[in-house]
Amino acid sequence: MTENTGKLRGLTFFITGASRGIGLTIALKAARDGANIVVAAKTAEPHPKLPGTIFTAAREIEAAGGRALPQIVDVRDEASIAKAVDNAVKTFGGIDIVINNASAIALKGTLETPMKRYDLMHHVNTRGTYLVSKLCLPYVLKSKHGHILNISPPLNMRPHWFKDHVAYTMAKYGMSMCVLGMSEEFKEQGVAVNALWPQTAIITAAMEMLGGKEAAVACRKPEIMADAAYIMLCRDPRSYTGNFAIDEDILKGVGISDMDPYAVEPGNPLVPDFFLDNDGNTDTKSKL
Repeated sequence: MTENTGKLRGLTFFITGASRGIGLTIALKAARDGANIVVAAKTAEPHPKLPGTIFTAAREIEAAGGRALPQIVDVRDEASIAKAVDNAVKTFGGIDIVINNASAIALKGTLETPMKRYDLMHHVNTRGTYLVSKLCLPYVLKSKHGHILNISPPLNMRPHWFKDHVAYTMAKYGMSMCVLGMSEEFKEQGVAVNALWPQTAIITAAMEMLGGKEAAVACRKPEIMADAAYIMLCRDPRSYTGNFAIDEDILKGVGISDMDPYAVEPGNPLVPDFFLDNDGNTDTKSKL
C-alpha cells in the first residue's frame, strides 16, 4: 500500500460515481492528503441493492481528513453537471482534478442488447465522460495541477474484446478515446489527461451484481486503483499525459512488487480484467 505524501492537499476533485466503489476509494485516498472532494453521483437516498449515498460518502471523506461537497449528478443530464460544477467553484474556488469514474455495463451480445441499455451505456460512459470533462475544463485549465483521469481501458483492437459485448466495448472505448484526443488537445496548456484500468477484476457492488458475492475471492480490492490513481495524480501534468496505465504497472513502477495486500483473499487465483491480453499487454501499450 502506498503512503500519502500530502501533495494533493487543498486541491479540488470532481469525481463521478463517488458514492461507492472505486470512485469513493479514490476520494478517500485524496481526502487523507486534505483534498476537497465533490461527490458527484446519483444516489441521494439509500438504494435497496447498492451501498452508500452521496451523503454517507461525504461523511467518510470528512472523517478521512478532506472536505466534501455532495452533489446529485446524473452524467447524462447537462444541467445537473453544470449546477454541480458551479457549486464546486463557489465552495472551493475552482476545480483541479476530474475523475471520470461513472460507468454503465451490460455484457450482452448484439441481439440480446435492448437499445435502452445501449443508450444508457453510451450516454453514461462516452457522452457523460465527454460532457463532465467539457464542463470542468474551463476551471481545470486555470489550475496549476490540472488532471483528468478516466477509469477506462487501453484501446485494444483485438476482435476478441468486441465479439461478446460490442455495445459495452464501444461505450467503454469511447471514454478512452476522450483520453486519446483530449490529452493532445490540452497538452500545450499543461492539463494531463490519462486513463487507468485494473489488471484484475476489482470487487465492487457492480462486480457482485455480475458475479455474485462468491466472485470476491478472485478479485482485488479497490484500494489498488486508488493507490495507482494517487501516484498518477501526484505527477506533473505538464509532462505526464496521454497514458493508458494499468494499476499493477503503476505500482511496480514505483517499487511496489507485493500485490497480496490488495487481494480479497491472498493466494487465490485472480480473474484478469477485460481488454487486457493474457500477458497483460495490449495493442496500445501502457506508458509509465
